[in-house]
Amino acid sequence: MVSVELKAVSKNWGGTPAVDGVTFTVGQGKLVALLGPSGCGKSTTLRLIAGLEDASSGVIAIGGNDVTNAPPSRRGIAMVFQNYALFPHLSVAENILFGLKVRKLPRAERDERLARAAEILGLGALLDRKPSQLSGGQQQRVALGRAIVARAPVCLMDEPLSNLDAQLRVEMRREIRELQQKLGITMVYVTHDQVEAMTMADQVVLMRNGRIEQDAPPDQLYENPATIFVARFVGTPPMNVIPLGSVVTQGGGEGLSPPAHVEPGALAVGIRPEMTELAESGIAADVVAVEYLGADTLVETRIDGHPFIVRRPGKVRAMAGDRVHIRLSQSAVHWFDLKTEQRLVLD
Repeated sequence: MVSVELKAVSKNWGGTPAVDGVTFTVGQGKLVALLGPSGCGKSTTLRLIAGLEDASSGVIAIGGNDVTNAPPSRRGIAMVFQNYALFPHLSVAENILFGLKVRKLPRAERDERLARAAEILGLGALLDRKPSQLSGGQQQRVALGRAIVARAPVCLMDEPLSNLDAQLRVEMRREIRELQQKLGITMVYVTHDQVEAMTMADQVVLMRNGRIEQDAPPDQLYENPATIFVARFVGTPPMNVIPLGSVVTQGGGEGLSPPAHVEPGALAVGIRPEMTELAESGIAADVVAVEYLGADTLVETRIDGHPFIVRRPGKVRAMAGDRVHIRLSQSAVHWFDLKTEQRLVLD
């Protein structure tokens, strides 16, 4: 097992930074997810690690060795692409073994690795088929098989599940995670899907505009977001973040203890929808929509014009147009500086 480390890595396109001073470490045998919206630089970062793009500055190290200027073949990596990159004219077995044949590995060793990969991925009965005869999930397993037989200590994945339907994505993310842990692979996994990142990764690197917004374990990302962007990006539905002034105006100032060193007008209150409840008194809000999901209900409201979602177990009897009152769990309140968008840590 080897680690992957990026130190102040940047990539510029015509003077515009696509990746701007990115620094993070992927520990040995860990799965780190690069998460963020389209255009945030996560796939470019992955390609920089793979050697498919040249870094404008910074250092990339794999297994403690500086590979910043090394070709992909010298980096000890395997890569799984978004479109699987399977050869349509080759069989499953030939697709899996293609890289090994190029490297001229002995036939006996190739067969041994193929048998092992087919056993792990359940592809034994499909080895003679062509990619066009496979389902999306089966094609994804073939792409994984090609990475397994390479026996590279580092595996890079670029949104490998984005072409699959919702149910199959759930199954495949479990399989990938189990496979990564079973084989002890160090993995960097790019996704725009926060559910994939939160359920699969040991560590999540959330990116925005080419920079790292927060680098933390999934639970820390959810429970202690570093910025307003993180708070609103992570969570379904996302964290409610509204100006303190709007909360006070609508009768919700009682019990709140804002930081004393920041002007009240520069503060925002953040709270997860499940840490709120509807009550007889509290913050006045207007109901915009009600979504009954079976196990719980999402009540979308507006507080002084700002969107605010309440999540409650079971069915909530409320309708669009109703006037309701919201109570916050004081222990679950986060404070943000509206100017810097940073979360404020209370002493």
